[in-house]
Amino acid sequence: MSEIILEAKHINKSFHDPITVSVLNDINFSVNKGEFVSVTGKSGCGKSTLLYILSTMDTDYEGELLIDGELMTNRKESNLARIRNEKIGFVFQFHYLLNEFSVLKNVMLPGLKLNKFSEKEIEYNAMERLKMLGIEQLALKSANQLSGGEKQRVAIARALINNPHIIMGDEPTGNLDKKNSLVVFDIFKKLAQEFHQTLLIVTHDPEFAKNTDRIIEMEDGRIIKQ
Repeated sequence: MSEIILEAKHINKSFHDPITVSVLNDINFSVNKGEFVSVTGKSGCGKSTLLYILSTMDTDYEGELLIDGELMTNRKESNLARIRNEKIGFVFQFHYLLNEFSVLKNVMLPGLKLNKFSEKEIEYNAMERLKMLGIEQLALKSANQLSGGEKQRVAIARALINNPHIIMGDEPTGNLDKKNSLVVFDIFKKLAQEFHQTLLIVTHDPEFAKNTDRIIEMEDGRIIKQ
């Protein structure tokens, strides 16, 4: 039986500013362990809003969200922050690396924050992630010395540092040229196939989506296909 990592049940979301506008309408779906899922749809259809709810960063919604079988709804922010750090890895359109730190230190940061392992172990794990992505030679460079494609690979290594249950991406290839977009896609594919990493990626890129295991298509705040 497939193990469900993420489940959304009857999720609704509205903005009230000053009139009430419905943004998400009765969202229901689940993601299994090791599945590589893309979420697509036109700008403004609610993809990024949904991702913020699924990542526990937005708690103002109706319905239920379960991660790894645990209900996330009505938890304290401090509790959600820990779950985010432990169970979810993030890759955004912008890499958000800290220029004053080396690549290695950037990758280590979520591990240091989680504080589950010693600094030595976290450093070892960070190097292993860089090796896995073929960029261990960049470890001691500072983040501002890297190309856009390299930065995004470092951001993926950082997302992997705490062995997350799921990696969530918001347009992770949106800022990259075709060549680097393909590199990032291939990394995600390898993570899913070889390491059984679960991935949920919001993307505008039809080429990217077409090659994932499953496409969840959204329109006007609803899922129209999955």
